Amino acid sequence: MSHRAYNKMWSEAHLTLNDLLAKEALLESAPPQKDRMIFYQTVATLYVRYIQIFRKLESAYDQLVHPQKRTVLRLVLDGVMGRILELKNEMVQCEFSEYHYVDDIVQDLKLTPEDIEIPIPKYFINEKMKILKEREMVLAQILKRLGTGEIEIKRKMTLDEAIRVIQVAERSRQGRLRAKFMKDIRRDDDKHRRAKEKERTAEDENQAAVIIQKVWKGYFQRKKTKREREEEMIFIGMAPDSNFTKPIPAVICAQENEEERRVRQEKYDMEYQQALLDVKAKMTQLEGADLREAMKDQIRQWFLECHDVTGRFPDYPSEEDGGSALIFAEKTPEQVTLNFYCAVHKCLRSSFYSCQELLGEFAVLQEEDPGLKMISSNFLPKILEGHTTYKSIWQNRDESQNFRQGHEIQLIKEEKQKELEAEIRFQVDVLMREELANLKLAVDRDAGGKKKKASKKKKGKKDRKKKKKEKDLTPDRTIDSLYEELAEQGLLKQANKVQLSEYMGDYSYLGTTLRQTDIEPMPSLSDVRQVIALYGVLPLAATFRVSLLQLAAVVAAAASYFC
Repeated sequence: MSHRAYNKMWSEAHLTLNDLLAKEALLESAPPQKDRMIFYQTVATLYVRYIQIFRKLESAYDQLVHPQKRTVLRLVLDGVMGRILELKNEMVQCEFSEYHYVDDIVQDLKLTPEDIEIPIPKYFINEKMKILKEREMVLAQILKRLGTGEIEIKRKMTLDEAIRVIQVAERSRQGRLRAKFMKDIRRDDDKHRRAKEKERTAEDENQAAVIIQKVWKGYFQRKKTKREREEEMIFIGMAPDSNFTKPIPAVICAQENEEERRVRQEKYDMEYQQALLDVKAKMTQLEGADLREAMKDQIRQWFLECHDVTGRFPDYPSEEDGGSALIFAEKTPEQVTLNFYCAVHKCLRSSFYSCQELLGEFAVLQEEDPGLKMISSNFLPKILEGHTTYKSIWQNRDESQNFRQGHEIQLIKEEKQKELEAEIRFQVDVLMREELANLKLAVDRDAGGKKKKASKKKKGKKDRKKKKKEKDLTPDRTIDSLYEELAEQGLLKQANKVQLSEYMGDYSYLGTTLRQTDIEPMPSLSDVRQVIALYGVLPLAATFRVSLLQLAAVVAAAASYFC
């Protein structure tokens, strides 16, 4: 596929995402839903549509080569994965089951079961390929040194071979039962025959030849019939032709193109990282000195204006409050100082009232059940941020001159301009705080007053306290020795590479119908595969692991409060 195809896939995903974000906003402001069935249908519909977006974003992220597009896409992709897990948790809380059947929603949206299959993001492995290879190499060396030897790599069994093995095992089982039954019958016949026959005469040559011919013709005819049956199954499309089991050239070409695009991704990413350093260094060299002097002049002017209006020099905003960023706002010095103290007061006051409101909501929840409502998402802000960036930068951007799909210098300059201003502002704040302290000392000296020492902030007890070190149970052991011991005990082994897609199983097409008749359906292999992907694979994304921990902490706190 071309750059245009993957850009179109990215655009379609954001078009659907725009509708979902609008629907999420409506649901957030809507009153709680008391009908559990309607609430479940709403959440399940969002779940299915987010999976569709996830599949498109994952495919686009795997093959897009533009490094700046991939940064924005990755932000949205991780947010969508987290939102899917949140909706899954909502469905579990609603139905009290880990398995959910959305075949009616799939039918309404005119989808297929493959459209709601949870894909495993390829970047999970591609971004850690170097670490995984090093780990495998270290383990192989340890096992070789221990004399354990390498595992025997077996040839991958095809689906036809697996079916044939199962058929052979089943026919063997039936054959053994039939042989045992026939053996009993033959034993009874022999007893009756011995009683009736006197002496058994030897077979003559003609009878022996007839028996041999009968056995040979039977064997030949069975072999011919088996071949004709296989040809008939291939003709009616019930069995694959042996010629089609070979790799198709078009598929091989597509796979090679995908690998080539991944190589270009790494190359373009290295160029992009180098460009970030070069552009920042060049901007610092050309604009750093002028920007630093302009900030100093602005801050000195603020000092003088405050002194002229109030008769004293102002207090310099602390680093936690933004430093001189507060001064650069389009306000008078008095307004800046006044707004600063008002903001602190308002923050403390709002925190107090928000705690009271939260306790009041908990009390209401204890008294009565207002209905079902989705909890606030930790990932929607991230999705909204990425979606806004896409709409403002990439949605209508003209890329006719960037056929190579490399990084764009103008976007790097815009990004680094803010970063450069923040760094220089931090340096200027340090210098200007010292200058302000000297000015205050000079004014006090001229006024004849006592010298006031600059008040130093006392470090809190938390800063003075050293963090308690966790007790190390293996202080004299290295990581390599621990790794080797695990291999010696058999806890670390070389494993065959197996993909989750190899756990084959069909979709449950009648799950909703059975539940409507108060029959709990048996989870299909496809349902088990989905649950493994949702609970065992997707949470491995380190970018939103912290958000999941925060969500778990909120749920645990609420549960402990009610208990």
